[in-house]
Formats: sequence, C-alpha cells, structure tokens
Amino acid sequence: VAMETVSLEHQIQSVQRHIAFLKKEQMELLHDLHLEILRLQKHCSELSHDLEMKELEARQQDVLDRELEEKCRAMEAQLQEKEKDNLELRKELQHKETLVAALRSSLRSKERRFLEELKRRSHRVTILDTELQKQTEAAAYLS
Repeated sequence: VAMETVSLEHQIQSVQRHIAFLKKEQMELLHDLHLEILRLQKHCSELSHDLEMKELEARQQDVLDRELEEKCRAMEAQLQEKEKDNLELRKELQHKETLVAALRSSLRSKERRFLEELKRRSHRVTILDTELQKQTEAAAYLS
C-alpha cells in the first residue's frame, strides 16, 4: 500500500506538473492572444483611419469634380455665346464687304464718267483755245 501511495503521489505530482505546465502554456497563449488582439485592433484602427481619409478625399474629389463640371458648363455656354457672336460678326462683315464692293463699283463707274467728262471738257477747252487764238490773230491782223 505504501508503494501504491508513493506511486499515487508521483502520479499526483506528475499531474500537478502537467497542470502547472498547461496553465503556464495557457497563460502564454492567452498573453499572445491578447497581444494579437491588440495588434489586430491597432491594424483595424489604422485601416479605419485610412478608409476615413480615403472617403474624405473621395468626397473632396467629388466636390472638385462637380466644381470643374460647373466651370466646364459655364465655359461651354460662354463658348457657344462667343460662337454666336462670331457668326453674327461674320454676317455683318460679309454684309459690309458686299457694301464696300458695291461702293467700289460705283466709285469706278463715277470715276470713268468723270474721266470721260474731263476728256470732253479738255477737248472742248482745246477747241475753244484754238478758236480764241484764231480770233486773237484775226483781231491782231485787223488792228
């Protein structure tokens, strides 16, 4: 019986050592798990922060995109207005070019008539001058 008691005591001690070992392993495992949880919480927090920053950047980019779209629409409207004005100015220019061409044609015609009248009058002056000379010579002869 003493031998059995010693054997039982050894077994109890062995079981207690195993329990102590398992407790120690469990404590180390719990400690490692706590560290891993803290690491994961930190990582999750960083990811959440990154996500918030990206969402903020996305919202800011959306605002910028909307502003740029509004500016583009305004610029397109201005461009259409300028093109309309440009078309009106072209029409006006074409009309004025037509008027200028008509005025040039009229001026050329008047110039031709003036030159013809000038030739006629010059010829008439020459004839009158010749007659005057003849009459002057005749008057000189008669005197």
